[in-house]
Amino acid sequence: MKAFTELDVVQLQTSHPECELAAGALGTVVLVYGQGEAYEVEFVRLDGYTQAILTLPATEVGVIAQPWRQVA
Repeated sequence: MKAFTELDVVQLQTSHPECELAAGALGTVVLVYGQGEAYEVEFVRLDGYTQAILTLPATEVGVIAQPWRQVA
């Protein structure tokens, strides 16, 4: 599992309906706990306002899928 750093853009792996966030939503890491065991991630709406800030275990945060990018 990749360890992220602050300001990395990540993809939510599980839905959080209480915040109206579906799996696949993009967020920005604002704080890393420990050696990447958990992350505080901010999710921003299209109008620029924060939708949610969640503390998530590493298992709920993933690399953004980039199908247009060629993997060597």
